Amino acid sequence: MNSTDYIYLLNKPYAINDRQFRELEPILEKYPYFQSARVLQLKHLYNLDSYQYNDALKKTAAYTQDRGVLFDFITTTQFTTIDNTLYDRKVAELLNMEVIDSEVVVVQPMVDPLQQSLLATIEKSGEVVPRGESQTAEALELGKPLPFNTEEKHSFQKWLQLSRFKPIERKEIPAESNPTDTAATRSKKLELIDKFIETNPKIPAISKESALTAIAMETPDKSYLMTETLAKVYLEQKKYQRAIQAYEILILKYPEKSSFFADRIEEIKKLQQNNP
Repeated sequence: MNSTDYIYLLNKPYAINDRQFRELEPILEKYPYFQSARVLQLKHLYNLDSYQYNDALKKTAAYTQDRGVLFDFITTTQFTTIDNTLYDRKVAELLNMEVIDSEVVVVQPMVDPLQQSLLATIEKSGEVVPRGESQTAEALELGKPLPFNTEEKHSFQKWLQLSRFKPIERKEIPAESNPTDTAATRSKKLELIDKFIETNPKIPAISKESALTAIAMETPDKSYLMTETLAKVYLEQKKYQRAIQAYEILILKYPEKSSFFADRIEEIKKLQQNNP
């Protein structure tokens, strides 16, 4: 990729294609903090509606100096606009194509007799065919690019957090004797302890009313921050219980969509059973 092509893509990031996407790979291997190149790759994954977009967004944020600038960019119309000119040209070519003769071909679907018999038996008994895990994931739109907007900076920050925290194992280093810890230092420490015992300082007791007020101030209502995108963030992070709680809050916020959110909760519970 030459500088002319690169400058063109910076001005029109929606025009990036597969070849240009691949050409950016060796550049990023050599210069991993080349932020504009990473954003161009991110834009291409967004155009393709790729399942790799969400993870690529995290990686791009890790190499970005100011994540606020990245958030502002991915929520602009320049980023969310997809170039449909090629598609429109192809459709126009097909519509303007001269057809000399045509033939209607009807393809009969292959039906497994055993499967057809089982489905007929289940339908007669009134039972519902259970959804598989792949169908549940498809219904929940897992892997789809997260659609952040300008008012969802909180959801964006949540997505950049680690999905799971693992404790860091540190090896304990045996303490060595400190030669500077002389008798004078030890006596000074003992004096401080004696002084503390003599003064006998006490912390005044807190009344129940002030304690309840402090708890109320520490736990403010954050339901106003809840959005559909944040619920999807929890789902993508496999925080199923939080995702269920998120959709329960959304039911209260948007009662007109309560049936849709209730269906999502049921799908998450099915997914939770398959992935304990």
